[in-house]
Amino acid sequence: MSSYRLHYFNGRGRAEVSRLIFAAVGQKFEDIRYEQNEWPTHQARMPLGEMPVLEYEGFKIPQSLTIARFLAKQFQLAGRDNFEQAKVDAIIDTISELALSLATISREKDEAKKQEGMRKLFTEEVPYHLQHLELLGKSYGIGGPFFVGNHLTWADLYFYDATENLLRINGTVLNRFPWLILNRQEIERQPKISAYLKSRPQTLF
Repeated sequence: MSSYRLHYFNGRGRAEVSRLIFAAVGQKFEDIRYEQNEWPTHQARMPLGEMPVLEYEGFKIPQSLTIARFLAKQFQLAGRDNFEQAKVDAIIDTISELALSLATISREKDEAKKQEGMRKLFTEEVPYHLQHLELLGKSYGIGGPFFVGNHLTWADLYFYDATENLLRINGTVLNRFPWLILNRQEIERQPKISAYLKSRPQTLF
């Protein structure tokens, strides 16, 4: 039986959506976490010199969304046919645009520019993307609480993870989007995911 080894820093970050996929299906994996000061001694062994990296069947796979998409397909969380997969990918791409905006501003070194960037992000960009996600969820979810086809896909898990970061900054960010709130609540009600959320390490990022 093939084993899975996931390499990342000791944080949620870009590996957490893959961890959530493993948790959702009850798949065991080796969760290899590096502290920041340990990373330089391991960096040269990673394909692109960055993480996350998934080891599977003797190969190392880089790129966070590539890893998550592969795992979703492995465990039937990518959509049940090509059309559902296209809908899932539309959700993923929309979330990725939002996540990229937050990551870009978070890396800003100038504190004044960072504060102004965050203000603009939460007054303009975040509502813009959340409105789109609310619309897609209501359309593709066919009346249910999941983003696509009224069953769990990795789009739900990616949204849950991405909005954790937003909610830590602004706890009211979803208040205008009742369907998105319902979606997050449904994810937290999944028994295996709930157990993982309660037991996972509490980290800064």
